[in-house]
Amino acid sequence: MEIIQALPAFLLVLVRLTCFFLTAPVFSYRTIPAPFKIGLAGVFAYLITLTIDPGQLMINSHYALLVLKEATVGLTLGFMAGLLFYAVYTAGAFIDLQMGLSIANLIDPNSGVATPLTGQFLYIIMMVFLFTVDAHHMLLNGIFYSFQMLPLDQLSLRFDGGVVHEMVLVFVKMFAISFQMALPIVGSLFLVDLAVGIMSRAVPQLNVFVVGLPLKIGVGLVILFILMPLYVIIFREIFQLSTDLLHELMTLLGSSP
Repeated sequence: MEIIQALPAFLLVLVRLTCFFLTAPVFSYRTIPAPFKIGLAGVFAYLITLTIDPGQLMINSHYALLVLKEATVGLTLGFMAGLLFYAVYTAGAFIDLQMGLSIANLIDPNSGVATPLTGQFLYIIMMVFLFTVDAHHMLLNGIFYSFQMLPLDQLSLRFDGGVVHEMVLVFVKMFAISFQMALPIVGSLFLVDLAVGIMSRAVPQLNVFVVGLPLKIGVGLVILFILMPLYVIIFREIFQLSTDLLHELMTLLGSSP
């Protein structure tokens, strides 16, 4: 009888976790087999269901709406948690555009879309750092505590000006982080362009395209490796901001209108 009573709660938890894993960074990669994702969601759903009192969930005509609400919560939390991670790709696009590597975009096997070469390199470094410091546990903790801040039996979500403002603020932070990461390299390459332009005026016989492009790539790579410790600090800041964002977003969605 207890298993039958806990089944509705288990299914709602499974819906939220599955939708979260579909959009959250790391867990949403296409290279991860679908059976593994479903199995992982099922294991976590079982463990989380053990911490929830099934008697608080009443089976009524609104159960279908609860399923829809759980899917919305999972997709929203996963997407917003990974949004700041995409700042690395944006920074890589800025850097590649200035270095002349924008024509060498790669197909990311994890997402199946074309990504900038430098952005893919920085993203791999960030993922290695994420698993090194166990930052992926922060995402799991966030979705676990979401069931306390957004209970299963809560039918309504609060999508008002505060939630929209928070989402817009995340977009602004994403571009601000990408601009901070790309500014040192883009600024240095601008000086390289200025120097090459002056040389071409002083020595008209100099082929700017033959000299300038390899020079910009070489200078960009040197500065990139010099700035790598700074990027690691930015990666840690991204992880912390993503955790704070999840908490703030869950607070706004679960607050009473």
